[in-house]
Amino acid sequence: MGNRLVGIDVFVEVVDSGSFSRAAQRLGLTRSAVAKSVARLEQRLDTRLFQRTTRSQTLTEDGLAFHERCVRALGELTAAEASLRTGKHEPSGALRVAAPVLFGRHCVAPLLVDLVGRHSRLTLDMSFGDLVVDLVAEGIDLAVRIGELPDSSSLASRQLGVQRMAIWAAPSYLARHGRPTDLAALADHVGILYGRADRDFPWRVRDEDGRVRDVRVGSRLRLDDLEAIVEAARSGAGLAWLPCWLVARLTRDKELELVLGGEQVLGTPVHAVWAHTRYLPAKTRAAIDALAAGVPALMQG
Repeated sequence: MGNRLVGIDVFVEVVDSGSFSRAAQRLGLTRSAVAKSVARLEQRLDTRLFQRTTRSQTLTEDGLAFHERCVRALGELTAAEASLRTGKHEPSGALRVAAPVLFGRHCVAPLLVDLVGRHSRLTLDMSFGDLVVDLVAEGIDLAVRIGELPDSSSLASRQLGVQRMAIWAAPSYLARHGRPTDLAALADHVGILYGRADRDFPWRVRDEDGRVRDVRVGSRLRLDDLEAIVEAARSGAGLAWLPCWLVARLTRDKELELVLGGEQVLGTPVHAVWAHTRYLPAKTRAAIDALAAGVPALMQG
């Protein structure tokens, strides 16, 4: 068992630092010793971890997969050692979290406020904004992001759930324009779009054959605030593609009606995201667990 760990820390350091030379400096070894350690690891695994050239080395597909698993394993080992060494199982310190404005207010903040209430040594510093922030540059421990995540070797993530989406309209709009009976009929209606001047987000739906389609409807309204879209839809300005949790009260009060539901309108994944680290602090782990346990219920509306 012990032999299986030999060379793994060196391999991870080479990947994280970007070169054999920088890894050698950080580890206090010679470049030759680092190269030999990686070579022995490749020989033991019977696979090539790096694609080497005279100027650089890049991870092979096997190397990339192995690195991801090694980072997780070393993180668990470091956390276990730290826990035994310090005896600190209790989340403590300042937890810095970033989340989208409305989703953060409704589905994230209540859970983290409750978490802080249960741990006397934990404090919360939470920022709300719909722009993606650089976690490392901003010193953020944890971010909540909605939508598909881009590939990133510097970030780790855990899916918290899927935000159910639907298309809604006010009774006054439907009385004037009629109710669309299928996807093709959406082209004859007016939409209220979420987006900014340089970008808007299509409505993702599943057609009668089960294929995923991006639907774009005609619109004179593009807003980058979901509450403003809700109010515009409530006033009868058009159809709106909105999360179910946000309009739950309005549907109960019959101010908005369901036009197309979850059987056709695709949901959007919600993730907790944090910077890759060998040791995940207890405060961050506790926050992730609290969100994973509580967010799905809050998204039900």
